[in-house]
Amino acid sequence: MPRGCKPTGEHALSNAERQARYRARQQVEAAMAAPRPRRPTDRRSRPQRWRDAVGTLFTLQTEYADWLAALPDRLQGSATAAALEADLDMGPLATLSRHAVTGVIDPQSTNRTVRGKEEGNWPGRRSG
Repeated sequence: MPRGCKPTGEHALSNAERQARYRARQQVEAAMAAPRPRRPTDRRSRPQRWRDAVGTLFTLQTEYADWLAALPDRLQGSATAAALEADLDMGPLATLSRHAVTGVIDPQSTNRTVRGKEEGNWPGRRSG
């Protein structure tokens, strides 16, 4: 049983004719296709993007606090107030990222153990 499409003309196309038609069709399709615009590349470093994202979150948190304070008394117990209060609780993110935004290190949150060694017990260091 023969494979492929039936010839459109009197005889079947040769390989060169088939390739010429294919290339012509590809050029027409490429000319018709609209080029996709490229997104601009973000050139910021990963820590800078993290600081910017955390700063945005803190900005949103203050806006939510202002919104919650401005809610009328009749809406204080509503689902909106509960959602705003839940958004205001950024506990772990706030403690981990405060240094990233402000540059201030919280002494209680710093870890003084490196590779299982206490700060004073480094090899070659005399404790005394």
